[in-house]
Order: sequence, then C-alpha cells, then structure tokens
Amino acid sequence: MNQHSFVQQTAPAPEKKPYSDTRHGITRNDEYHWLRAENWQDVLRDPSLLDAQILNHLKAENTYQSTLMADTKDLQQKLFAEMKGRIKEDDSSVPVKDGAYAYGVSYVTGGQHPQYFRTPRDGGDKTVLIDGDKQAASLAYFSLGGLDYSPDHSLLAWSADTKGSEFYDIKIRDLTSLEDRSDILTATAGGTVWDAQSKGIFYIEMDDNHRPAKLFYHRVGTEQAQDRLIYEEKDSGFFMNVSGSSLNDYAFINIQDHETSEVWLIPANDPQTKPQLVAARETGIEYTLTEGGDVFYILTNIDGAKDFKIMSAPVSAPQKQNWTEVVGEKSGTIILDIAAYKNHLVWLERNNGLPRIVIRERVSGAEHAIAFDEEAYSLGLQGSAEYDTDVIRFSYSSMTTPSQLFDYNMASRERILLKTQEVPSGHVIDDYVTRRILAPAADGELVPVSILAHKDTPLGGTAPTLLYAYGAYGSTIPASFSTSRLSLVDRGFIYAIAHIRGGKDKGFAWYENGKREHKVNTFTDFIAAAKYLVAEGFTSHDRIIAHGGSAGGMLMGAITNMAPEAFGGVIADVPFVDVLNTMLDDSLPLTPPEWPEWGNPIASETDYRTIAAYSPYDNVDAKNYPPVLATAGLTDPRVTYWEAAKWVARLREKTTSDNPVLLKINMDAGHGGASGRFSQLEEVAYIYAFALKVAGKL
Repeated sequence: MNQHSFVQQTAPAPEKKPYSDTRHGITRNDEYHWLRAENWQDVLRDPSLLDAQILNHLKAENTYQSTLMADTKDLQQKLFAEMKGRIKEDDSSVPVKDGAYAYGVSYVTGGQHPQYFRTPRDGGDKTVLIDGDKQAASLAYFSLGGLDYSPDHSLLAWSADTKGSEFYDIKIRDLTSLEDRSDILTATAGGTVWDAQSKGIFYIEMDDNHRPAKLFYHRVGTEQAQDRLIYEEKDSGFFMNVSGSSLNDYAFINIQDHETSEVWLIPANDPQTKPQLVAARETGIEYTLTEGGDVFYILTNIDGAKDFKIMSAPVSAPQKQNWTEVVGEKSGTIILDIAAYKNHLVWLERNNGLPRIVIRERVSGAEHAIAFDEEAYSLGLQGSAEYDTDVIRFSYSSMTTPSQLFDYNMASRERILLKTQEVPSGHVIDDYVTRRILAPAADGELVPVSILAHKDTPLGGTAPTLLYAYGAYGSTIPASFSTSRLSLVDRGFIYAIAHIRGGKDKGFAWYENGKREHKVNTFTDFIAAAKYLVAEGFTSHDRIIAHGGSAGGMLMGAITNMAPEAFGGVIADVPFVDVLNTMLDDSLPLTPPEWPEWGNPIASETDYRTIAAYSPYDNVDAKNYPPVLATAGLTDPRVTYWEAAKWVARLREKTTSDNPVLLKINMDAGHGGASGRFSQLEEVAYIYAFALKVAGKL
C-alpha cells in the first residue's frame, strides 16, 4: 500500500492530569481520566452541560480530523451520491395484515425518516399514522422508538428519542383524529404493550443511571405520576423489557443478563394482577416464552442444552416442573428464535454459520425446512402478526443478492415472492462473486469468512480488503446484502466478514469460547482470518483495513495492539476500548449487566487481570501503529464518548509511526450515529473515504 497521503498537522494533545486507581493491590495511572465528565448522567439529558475544557478538546478533535480528511470531501460526496442512488427513496414495505387493517412503513422522496401507515386489510387508501419527517422537523436528532397499536386498532402508543441518549418519551395517538392525546411518559425505554381492553399500556422507566428498573402500567388519559408500579428490578446486573403475545393474552416481563433469564406473566385482560413467576433465575439458565394457544413454548438451554431446545408447558401451569421437551438439542445447530401459530411451530436455526427455517405441524409432528443453496446467505424470520394463519413471512439475501421478501404457506409449502429490493441505479448480480472460506485459527478451529468481490477484481495479493467483524454477546453478523458496500467493491476492494468466536455462528460453544477468560480467541481469530486472506492470495497485510464497532471496536483496539503489522489501517466505530475502567465503574448503565460477558474486576482479581491483559486502552505501547479512525457520539449511553477520546490520545502519545490517529465525534447523536437514513449514509461515506484514502485509491 502506498504511504498514506495525510497532511502533516499538529494533533490535539489533551492535558495529562495525575490520576491513579488501585485495585487488588495493583495501581494503574490514567492521565486522561479527566475526559470522563463527572456529570455524565446530566449530559445524556442535556449535552449543553458538558464541561467547557472537555467540550473544547472534542471540538479540536473534530477540527483535526476534518483538516486531515479535507482532500476526501469530493470523494465523500461521490460515495454518498452513489449510495443514495442505490436506495429507492419512495420505498414502502409490504403491509402486514392484522384484523381489519394492514400495517406498513414507507418513505417519501427526499425524506430522512419513515412514515408508518395502515390500509384496509385487503388494500385501499393509505392512512399515515406517524410521519417521521414531520416529527423530526427542526430537531438535530430524532429517532422513533416503539410503535404499538392497541388491540382494537383505535390508539397508537409511540415513542421517540430526541437526544441520541436513548431516553424515550411515549405518547398516545388517537387513530381516528390522528392527534396525540395529553399523555406524555418521559424517561422510558421506549417499548410498550397494550392491555387486552385497549385501555392502557405497560412500559419501562429508566433510572438516573440509564437502567431499565421499573415496569409501570399507564391508564390512557391519566398523568404519569398516577401510573401503577407493577414490578421493580432491584438487581442492577439485569436488563428488563416488556413484550406481548400475538393473541393479546399476556404481557411478558423479560429479565436477563448475558447468561441468565427470568420471565413473569401478567394477564393482558387484568393488568392490575400481581405478576406470576414462570421460573426463578438460575445462573446460566436462559429461557424465553412464546404463546401457543393453550400452551407456552419455551426456548431454553436447561439440562445442559447449550445449543438450546424447545419445550412446552400448559398456560395454566407454566412453571418449570411442568416443562416437557418438544424439540431436542442438536449439538452444533443452535436454535435462535421460535414462533407459534394455531397449526404450526416455527424456528430459525443456524449450523456452521448458515441459517434455515424449520416448520413443524403441531398435531402430526411432521417437519420440513426452508433452505437455500448459496455459499453464504442470510434469512430473516418475520412470521405473522396473526395467530390463526398458515402464512408466515421471511426475507432472504446474500452478499450479492438483494433482499427478497416471501410469504410462505406452511401447509401447502407454496412460496410467493412479494418484493425484491430495488436498486434504482442498477445492480447486476453476475458482476459480483461471494465465497465462504475457512481460516485455520491457532488452536485448529476453522473460522468462517464470507467474501464479496467484483468479478473483475484481481486476486493476486494486490486487492485492498476491508475485513469486518463483531465477536461478542453471541451476535452473528449475517452474510446479507448491503448496497453501501458496493461502493468499495466497485473500486476494487474485497469486502470480508470474519465470523469469529464470541458470536454464535457455529453454535453456543463458539460464543462461550470467545468470552470472559477465552476472550483472546476473538482477537486471534480475527488476526488468523487476516493472515489466511494473505496466505490464500486475496490481499496483503498492508492492504487490509480492519473495521468493527462497539464491542467490535474493542476487537479493533485489541488487534491493533496485538498485531499492528497485520493491518494497513483500522476503523473503530464507537469503540469499547476502555474495558477495564468501564467494568470497574458500576455507576455506568451497562456495567453490572455486562459482568457475565467480560467478568467482574471489582470482585475478582482473576477477572481484573484477565481484562487488564487485553483492554485496548491499557495495552497501548510504543509500536508502529497503522492509521486509525475512531468515531464516537457525545450522548452515547452504551459506549461513552470518553472511551474513544482517551484511547486516541494514548495512541498518539505512544505510537512510533507518523500515521495519523483520527477521532470524529458526533456532537448531536449517540451510539447509533446520525438518525436520518441519508445522514447515516454520509457517515458511511466518511468511513469508506478514510479506507480508500489509506488504500491509496482517492
């Protein structure tokens, strides 16, 4: 790769202030600790309260990155125009039928935000229920949260976040007048569930530390102060959400961390009833409930079923002693999701990185599957809004094939193509190739890598490559279609996704072997994928640009420390790089619930030492680091802005190269970046412009 063409410019150098922390007899110095705003809770709600010295430093970072990226402005605009040209601006979903209506989402030409609409069940005039562009007018940030229409279809509970901090306000809209009622519920998690009579909603209130702590019932037309507390979760180590059933019979209180779960039931026709416990939390036991008429289906890992099995229990007695097995565990094939209908049970499973949908007749037990033949592809199970139906909906795509939406009759096995993703500027599938290769890891495991390239791209070790991965929480990055990636691939890039340990691509064990004391496998798997791409002649190390975000940003920080010579550049979006300090700060929103994933360094010296050994910020050293780009959001409650700011400062301080380290911080957004669909494309265009600049392809 050509030597980078970044202009020489003095980078911001934040003041170093003495600060030390001693735990388990070990003392660490953190001269950039002051970048953590002491009043961070207040800043989430009102960014104008940020300390002036911190604000000035962040502004200086933005000025610096803007200067170094100034010669990419035209390229960014070109990339943005290309990406926008691949989006059908006035697109609309295929409405989902429910009762007398069908509900859908659409966009208008030039619009940034979605419109939510409904039509009569079998077609007719469209009524816009929520106009996102109208609601977002004059706001620097706007993101719609939950939208939930009442069982009688007369009211709509909807929520919005206007800071990027993920504090949502809930409102109730009359679907006859299309006017909001006086109800305003503040500081909520955004989701709602209606009672069976359409008279009120269940919702979760966030506490001052941005944790979902209390479930309330709100009667439509009353003040929030009058809302009844239904359940309070006193253990800050657990997340909580509320969900409903397709029969509108129950509200489920779902409580979980990353390895343990607990469910409580509330009859939707009697919202004042005391919640009923299904099975008390037991460390390491996970389960979720799906209603199936007179039974509940339970997806669980009980009895050592690491890849999960499906059980059932009577609705009248759903406790654990009454669970009976319906679908047993198949080791290496993980069951990810289930849905139940009057005549069928449906589940989504994954084996060796590839998904399939399995359908079982509830009476006969006969099974069949929906599968596809491409080397790498993605399936999405959308199911149905109705319980008494034989028709479900699913989506299919691959890295070369635009998304297709199907209705599928589970009884007749008829598949009806409803919609194919339209690419207005054109897309010729045969111009691209996708492959799945297996990269050998250091311990002999094989790491799947999905590859997308243009058919004319030479694979003689000269192609620049963007290598992406996540690798945490059991999340899997699907080999799905992306119109944005084509802007890189059309310029000769290979786009590769490494399905590393920490995800569930190859079953639950693939996740377990990439967490806590095994976390280093996530990092070495990624490095092994990079080395294999070079060994197989796809690219060369100085032409690989690594990319990951959030926990995948931690991956970026770790591999940058462990093997800086293996990468020509690194892009870390909202990166979780100050792992040890964050896991030691139990006031932060996600810290206690994250201990099962990373370990608890407060309570355990072993966990402390494990995290300290890989925490990117704590392991920056005098090395020849490649060019690095980090992004952050000022109001991000998940990965706070100071993680990236501190990491960038330390990288600049320690690096022995003259390669630039950039920080781009969105002062009006949080973890997900800009909220509008075109604003998000502008952020992608910036990131891809950095990759192209580093690759010498301006």
